[in-house]
Amino acid sequence: QVQVAESGGGLVQAGGSLRLSCTASGLTFDDYAMGWFRQAPGKEREGVSCISASGGDTYYSDSVKDRFTISRDNAKNTLYLQMNSLKPEDTAMYYCAAGRAYYYGNYCTRTMAYNYWGQGTQVTVSS
Repeated sequence: QVQVAESGGGLVQAGGSLRLSCTASGLTFDDYAMGWFRQAPGKEREGVSCISASGGDTYYSDSVKDRFTISRDNAKNTLYLQMNSLKPEDTAMYYCAAGRAYYYGNYCTRTMAYNYWGQGTQVTVSS
């Protein structure tokens, strides 16, 4: 049984930082591309960053580029999202997802590219 779980969310002031983690079990982690998504109330789920199975390819949406960094430790079955210079508009539920294939460019931000999802961790940025 595949399980994906996010952690590390919380309340932070604008300009602050958070690091999200995501662990996955029940699958061969280094066979899977991973993605971070977020969803604010009343809005569609948005893909913010993706990483290939090896970690050699990454993608960032324009809204987070130069502020967020995605990484993974395949030995620990863990995905990370380092979020710096946080803004109130980054407030959302953040989800990680695992997919069997990596799609280059913004194709990797499509929800249909992923097979397994976590339950999410809330990030709230106060102004």
